[in-house]
Amino acid sequence: MTTASTFPPTRGDLFPFELVRPELERVEVSIREQVRGFDPAIEPYVAYICNTSGKRIRPALAILVGGAAGGVTGDHLKIGVILELIHMATLVHDDIMDGANTRRMVPTANAKWGNALSVLLGDALFSHALTLATDFNSIDICRKVGNAAREVCQGEIIQTQRRFDLTFTKAEYFRVIGMKTGALFAAATGIAGKLSGLDSESEARLAAYGMKLGTAYQIYDDCLDLVGSEEVVGKTLRTDLVKGKLTLPILNLLETASEPQRIKLNKRILDQEPLDLPVLLGIAEYEGAIESAVDTALDMLVQSREDLAPLGKSVHADALVQITRFLAGLLETCRR
Repeated sequence: MTTASTFPPTRGDLFPFELVRPELERVEVSIREQVRGFDPAIEPYVAYICNTSGKRIRPALAILVGGAAGGVTGDHLKIGVILELIHMATLVHDDIMDGANTRRMVPTANAKWGNALSVLLGDALFSHALTLATDFNSIDICRKVGNAAREVCQGEIIQTQRRFDLTFTKAEYFRVIGMKTGALFAAATGIAGKLSGLDSESEARLAAYGMKLGTAYQIYDDCLDLVGSEEVVGKTLRTDLVKGKLTLPILNLLETASEPQRIKLNKRILDQEPLDLPVLLGIAEYEGAIESAVDTALDMLVQSREDLAPLGKSVHADALVQITRFLAGLLETCRR
């Protein structure tokens, strides 16, 4: 069972995000300033969303890369704000699709105001973020931001299309989570490298680090949906099971379960019946399916550290390594 630890490391845990706490506070100020940019009739709704979406992983990654690549600039903070707004928009839409009632232990937007208003709020955040990207004097950066936003949306569409679909493969799963989660992590680290003046090869390596980190984080989140406690995690869990999302632990289980158990699982999926937890706990191979997913994510984190080579040695580069180790520790808790 998972512990109360969170990702990213927070005050009192490890140092990576504390290292850039002043810059993250400036990001918070900037996000609040963006809220005031909306029509007064909309502002309270947007402010609520911003105040309940507080991990700020993507801005922190952009800032850390900037620090490791020569120094943090206002542009690193700006790209962090833009990507965070896109991320917040995806959370609003995710909660609608999952029927989630809580996030960070407070009601979701859809629980407070209904799906129709929440969809429009998510759209407003998306469009505002893309507008902010035009402040950069670079069509390439605007294109990269737009591509990342498109990838997130496409990943969510494909995942929704393939619910309860027994033909869904692991390769397709990794493609989907690379789009829906990895894309914004990769944008944060890759674009930050570009803003620091690194060459295209180095930028690509840093984007690969972000992609692997984001993919491993999504695998952790998928495992957490099965083994976590809502009281500890602070959001609605088991939504993947109810919605028929075939995540890596479930795909592993379909591969390794005995023939009778696999037939039983297949029937439930084909009949679009929820894969409720008691059913899974009754399958001997269930624990091994979780462990195999954890091992896959841990391997990705090891590989991601190699992609930090262009940054050389610095306290900020070391912090990027430490983030992977912290996430590895959280993944290990999913075994218990």
